[in-house]
Amino acid sequence: MDGLPFAVDQPRLVDQYSHGAVHGELGLGSFETHLAAATGAHGPAPAGTSYFDSWTGLAIRRWCPPLLGLEPHCPPARYLARRREVGAYQAGRLLLRGAGIGTFLLEAGTPSDLTSAAELATAAEARTHEVVRLEPLAEQVADTSGSVDSFIGYTAEALYAAAQNATAFASGATYCDGHAPEAGEVRRAADRWLRHRRPGERLGEPALVRHLLWSAVATGLPVQLHSPDPQPLAGFLRATTGLGSDLVLLPGVPHHRRAAQLAAAHAHVYTDAGPCPEETLSQAPFGKLLFSSGARGLPELYVTGARFFLRAMRRVLREWTDEGLCAAVDGRRITEMIGSGTARRVYRLEAEVPAVG
Repeated sequence: MDGLPFAVDQPRLVDQYSHGAVHGELGLGSFETHLAAATGAHGPAPAGTSYFDSWTGLAIRRWCPPLLGLEPHCPPARYLARRREVGAYQAGRLLLRGAGIGTFLLEAGTPSDLTSAAELATAAEARTHEVVRLEPLAEQVADTSGSVDSFIGYTAEALYAAAQNATAFASGATYCDGHAPEAGEVRRAADRWLRHRRPGERLGEPALVRHLLWSAVATGLPVQLHSPDPQPLAGFLRATTGLGSDLVLLPGVPHHRRAAQLAAAHAHVYTDAGPCPEETLSQAPFGKLLFSSGARGLPELYVTGARFFLRAMRRVLREWTDEGLCAAVDGRRITEMIGSGTARRVYRLEAEVPAVG
């Protein structure tokens, strides 16, 4: 793949974190809106340019046109015209099936107009598993709860029910200390939130977020921690050692190095390899790192996420093999470990997915 010397027989990737793809046709404006979001930009592109004039835009033009029967680097207008000619459904299928991803862990629990796990599985001809976000689960319970007692009781029931089918839980907690909040603290926080809350309002009570997080750990399922900076979670990571639940850090840039250090320090903690695997590879054992695309909206982002990961791994491991630090067979094994093997182990997935053809 893109010159990668050990990609031909590489198992298909396990994407541990994404949101799904859009339905329907996308014109230039709507495509650019999704592309802007992927680049972290807001508002229109500077006059005389488009969001194809970005790192992600270049990547789409390099790797996606061939999947739709065009030459690499074709003009954006030609690519979008071909996309419309093929049709949104078929274009999505071709892109998702060409991404090299065999298993998707899709965040669930938040209302969305993106593909469901079942729809993504069909389009990509791949396995999908749901990761249940804790905060929306509590928000949905709060919408129908009339008292603190009913909210606490129904939340516990909803979490238990979700645990029967989910592959993992996820939380956006930015802080959690080394002990679960006491019952009185949880009740007071629930009372404050419910008394002033309007239907649909997001959960903002720290004590309730911590309560949800500790409750999720008690189920024994893996828990993803979507915290931009994982350092404030260090006490929670220490305190959950030996409880039987693996924790996976998904930090924001530029905190991937620190997340890898925390993963190395705790046997039950893992982390996303991040956009620059060369940084995390030097900070944690390779079996502590996992791939994710983080894709939302455009099916093209699954393609670019996978290609960027393999491209970075190729660059680092080629340097190591040229220096004699590892053999080519080690490169294949390390890439498989980070790209799919560790995810299969941590998330307790089924046997290995088929290899890339």
